[in-house]
Amino acid sequence: MIRPVASVESAAQTDSALVHSRLLVGVKRRTPAASFATSISMRKPHKLLLHSLIRYRNTRRYASPASLDTSAAANPVPATSAVLSDLDLLDAGELTPTPRVYHGFITACAQSKNLEDARKIHAHLASSRFAGDAFLDNSLIHMYCKCGSVLEAHKVFDGMRRRDMVSWTSLIAGYAQNDMPAEAINLLTGMLEGRLKPNGFMFASLLKAAGAYDADGGIGAQIHALAVKCDWHEDVYVGSALLDMYARCGRMGMATAVFDKLGSRNGVSWNALISGFSRKGDGETALKMFAEMQRDGFEATHFTYSSLFNAIAGLGALEQGKWVHVHMIKSGQKLTAFLGNTILDMYAKSGSMIDARKVFDRVDSKDLVTWNSMLTALAQYGLRKEAVAHFEEMRKSGVYLNQISFLCILTACSHGGLVKEGKRYFDTMKEYNLEPEIDHYVTVVDLLGRAGLLNYSLVFIFKMPVEPSAAVWGALLAACRTHKNAKVGQFAADRAFELNPDDSGPPVLLYNIYASTGQWDAAARVRKMMKAIGVKKEPACSWVEIENSVHMFVAGDDAHPRAQEIYKMWDEISMKIRKEGYVPDMDYVLLHVDDQEREANLQYHSEKIALAFALIQMPEGATIRIMKNIRICGDCHSAFRYISKIYKREIVVRDTNRFHHFSNGS
Repeated sequence: MIRPVASVESAAQTDSALVHSRLLVGVKRRTPAASFATSISMRKPHKLLLHSLIRYRNTRRYASPASLDTSAAANPVPATSAVLSDLDLLDAGELTPTPRVYHGFITACAQSKNLEDARKIHAHLASSRFAGDAFLDNSLIHMYCKCGSVLEAHKVFDGMRRRDMVSWTSLIAGYAQNDMPAEAINLLTGMLEGRLKPNGFMFASLLKAAGAYDADGGIGAQIHALAVKCDWHEDVYVGSALLDMYARCGRMGMATAVFDKLGSRNGVSWNALISGFSRKGDGETALKMFAEMQRDGFEATHFTYSSLFNAIAGLGALEQGKWVHVHMIKSGQKLTAFLGNTILDMYAKSGSMIDARKVFDRVDSKDLVTWNSMLTALAQYGLRKEAVAHFEEMRKSGVYLNQISFLCILTACSHGGLVKEGKRYFDTMKEYNLEPEIDHYVTVVDLLGRAGLLNYSLVFIFKMPVEPSAAVWGALLAACRTHKNAKVGQFAADRAFELNPDDSGPPVLLYNIYASTGQWDAAARVRKMMKAIGVKKEPACSWVEIENSVHMFVAGDDAHPRAQEIYKMWDEISMKIRKEGYVPDMDYVLLHVDDQEREANLQYHSEKIALAFALIQMPEGATIRIMKNIRICGDCHSAFRYISKIYKREIVVRDTNRFHHFSNGS
């Protein structure tokens, strides 16, 4: 049909809207065209809207709010300042108002994310003859969501006379992308009541929201069932979102099942699986998945490497971390602040402060996380002077300090016994308009308690402007264990248990206090109470990485193939350190037995067995790094000092609290 010349503009608008709606409702295809990340970003510029959409009307899989604009680099749109000056041209009659012009303004504002300008454009559109146009209203929803004002997007949505799939998808995606998952999920019911069938992008947004909102994955499983009903579950993009949702909920069995059923995998699905195992603390499986990803021909991205470094940090596997770091360098990945932060954290948690410092120095554009990561590492290593110097350098450099910055320096002061400095830094938070959070109060209590100022700790707790948490009382209880104060310890344990009766820590610590002070009747009462309520102490274990293999030990372990050789080595070590002045500290044997049995029990703690094995297996002079799942005991701490001197070894022990560094007897 030949259209009159006078109706060309309106015909173009009709074609544009038709193609746009088809894009957003979507025609399903089995062959993915790009990455999931590309499909959910903003992709259609106003200048090429008509011709680009007509050209690709039959090639796009399904549509999303992403179809409202595209990459500014590929197809530039007017800068927001230019858009606002163009609004003046509209008012002056020098520019003809059309839906395409308004859409260009909205697209530019969505890219600049300037909320003030967004409101001006909306107000101008509302006073024009195009007010209420469904296509432009959908664009407004998308714009407000990109500017971070989902509530204003919802107002536009509520004011629409007729809502289509684009309207629902845009708003649901907006809530999901702005960390409002509950609101995104709640919209699904209303959309289904309107007899609309969800498309792939909507499922991806809903699954993202479910992963953030639902810890056990129950809601996500229901959305999964709906995706199966709508025949979207085998789509690679929806499948990747399903995988990520289950991984975020910790249901790695379901995540792996979804992954295995994907007919066509992409980099996003691999990254989601690796990231899930990393968050779950299963570093070994994460590394195995990375190897499979490489065999399948997918290149690792900075997200892949970040997940791997986080996984390795949990393992404390330094050699594995170095291998992945080398792989990253060879792949051509740049050392951005994002990657540098995770590498720094990996080296620090794997016991290599030298490598952590090198990474920090090599990151060109350091952000606050970079500075805080280095400060955290220094604090955990007990390098108090270095931590204070680093913190002061942050202040002089004009780095914006946040709550984490102060928590790190307070931790450093606590571990280093810098009571005066810790108090000063706590008071300094007011200068930065920062209100102390409960973790800061916990650290100050720990600071005072470690210094033996238990009464000052109590006064500080009673004067807190917020209710003390179980962690606050737990910090005081731990100090009472160190200083063997059963009276204050009992009081702190009672408060902690009232606030968190499921925590096994307070009863165990209280038992330890009574046992270490020889109050066996009181210790027996605590033990009886622990059995009655089902409290169990976590078994201690230690592990050491040697030649890319991790060897784990428990106290009195005889399961290792070289157990006999290990115990023989420890007996030799024990004789040597005793000659140098080591005396076993019986206070750390918490069983009511005779001295001979107590000493035998003390000698075979898991960290001592791990150290003996490392001395057998590792080359002379190599640094020994041991990880432990609970705090190292005082007797092992003392023994390791002597061992580091006699065997001329640098020994690093990472427990749940901090790093302990032993070198030349100190």
